[in-house]
Amino acid sequence: MDQTANAPGPGGGAPGGVALIGELLPAPHRVAESFGDPARPVPLFEEEERCVAGAVPGRRREFATTRACARAALAGLGEVPGPIPRGPRGAPVWPPSTVGSMTHCAGYRAAVVARSEAVRAVGLDAEPNLPIGGGGALRMITNRQERCHLAELSALHLGVCWDRLLFSAKESVYKAWHPLTGGWLGFEDVTVTFDVPSRSFTADPARPGPPAGPPLPNGFRGLWTVRRGLLLTAVSLPAASPVPAPSRPPGRTAP
Repeated sequence: MDQTANAPGPGGGAPGGVALIGELLPAPHRVAESFGDPARPVPLFEEEERCVAGAVPGRRREFATTRACARAALAGLGEVPGPIPRGPRGAPVWPPSTVGSMTHCAGYRAAVVARSEAVRAVGLDAEPNLPIGGGGALRMITNRQERCHLAELSALHLGVCWDRLLFSAKESVYKAWHPLTGGWLGFEDVTVTFDVPSRSFTADPARPGPPAGPPLPNGFRGLWTVRRGLLLTAVSLPAASPVPAPSRPPGRTAP
């Protein structure tokens, strides 16, 4: 696949025209992002309108801008603009022969896509660089090993809300895992370890595959960055990567 530039988002990319997520997901991925919602409402296809029927205006704008980012990224693959509805369990339904992921948080929306011949699955997540909150919330998303790891990172490397970054990393892993398996991967099922110099992380799923099924990856490897008050994480599995094994249905809501 060629190395053409990442597609610009409907609300403009980062200064200099380089998308923030472009450093995490270079070609063959195509990315688009927007820093907020445009003043004029973004039109939706009928299938997408049904997804936000009855939603409050803010949620509708967020949804529409993120879909517009996805269509801009798909245009970088030569795809004709079309609807990106939700599947039965809430995950985006991408055009044939493509894979993708979307994310949104306060002041930021983004999408990444790629051809399935090159990328088997991709997960993207953005979060504000703010602490998760109380200890109860932290215990819901971490295990003891991770809490010790976060404590060490927080003491040595200031300026990064490591608990929120860990949450984001697990979200990215889940977004790559679920389209392959249709299965659930809880926060408790993944152990994340960060490497600061390379701005990378490894995520080791605790769920084994069935004896006769395809082997699980030897841990997911992802990348992270901190830019403009945002924490960004991404996971991408090349097409040759082994496919995780199915598990029980998910309970999360996809963007």
